[in-house]
Amino acid sequence: MTVPLRRRRRPSPASPAHPRPEPNPFAPVAAEELVSAPGPWHMLLEARAPWEYAAMLAAAPFLARLPAGDGHPVLVFPGLGAADFSTLAMRNFLRDRGYTPYPWQQGFNFGPRHGVLEACRERLRHIHDRHGERVSLIGWSLGGIYARELAKEQPGHARCVITLGSPFAGHPRSTNAWRFYEMVSGQAVHDHELAAQVKRPPACPTTSIYSKTDGVVSWQCSLNDPAPHTENIEVHASHIGMGMNPLAMYAIADRLAQDPQAWRPFDLKGARRWFYKVTHGAPLLAGFVL
Repeated sequence: MTVPLRRRRRPSPASPAHPRPEPNPFAPVAAEELVSAPGPWHMLLEARAPWEYAAMLAAAPFLARLPAGDGHPVLVFPGLGAADFSTLAMRNFLRDRGYTPYPWQQGFNFGPRHGVLEACRERLRHIHDRHGERVSLIGWSLGGIYARELAKEQPGHARCVITLGSPFAGHPRSTNAWRFYEMVSGQAVHDHELAAQVKRPPACPTTSIYSKTDGVVSWQCSLNDPAPHTENIEVHASHIGMGMNPLAMYAIADRLAQDPQAWRPFDLKGARRWFYKVTHGAPLLAGFVL
C-alpha cells in the first residue's frame, strides 16, 4: 500500500548503463520491517463502522461547540478502493467547522494509475493559488501516503498533514490490503528503498491518527518516528469507520486549529486522557508475531 508519487518506467536506450533494478517480490523481509497483519477478530470489528457514523451524528451537538476554523483550505484523499463519497461526512464536518474542504476528484483510489499523480499535484497547486495560502492535507489509509508525499514534493504549499490509519511505516504485507492493492494498481509493494522514502515524514507538522483495533492496517505501521513536528494519536476506531469516527473528527479539528508557526503536540489535558493516547514512536518489534 506504500506508493511513490511517480510512476516506474522501463529504462530507455539513453538511460544509465546500470539502471535501478526492479524490486524482487521474493526478496526476504527483514524481521524489523514485518509485523503481523490484523487478525480475524480485528477484521470482524470492522463491522462497527456504521455505528461510528451513528456516533458522529449523535455527537454533532458536542462537535459543534469546537472552536470555529479560520477558513483555510483542506484537501482530503480517500483510501484504497474508495472515492470522494467516502470522505463526504468528514468534509461536511470540516465545512461546518469553518474550513474550506476539497475532494481529490480522481474517482476511485486504485493506486497511482496513469495521470492520477500529476492531477493530484496540479490540484494542490491550484487550491494553493486560489486561496493564496498553504493547504492542509488529510489522507485516509492509502490517501495518507498521497498526502505525505505531496507535502514532501511541494513543501511551500502544505500547511500540515493528518493521516488516518495510513501504513507509511513497516512492510506493506503488514496490512490485509496489499494483495488488493497489487491487483488494482498493477504495482508491486516489495520495494525497500521506496519504503524508506515513504516512512520519512514531511517537513510540515504531521499527525498520524491510528487505532490498535484497526482490522486492515497494523497499528505499528502508522507510527511516526519521534521528531519536533510529528505525533501519533491513538483513538478507538475501525479502519473503515475512522473517517467518520467522532473521536477522530475531534482530533482533526484540534490539529487544524494549530498555528503551523507555533505548533504544539496534541495535549491530553482534562477529559481527553480518557479517550486518547499519544505514542511517541515505538519499535516495530513491539507486539507482533512473525
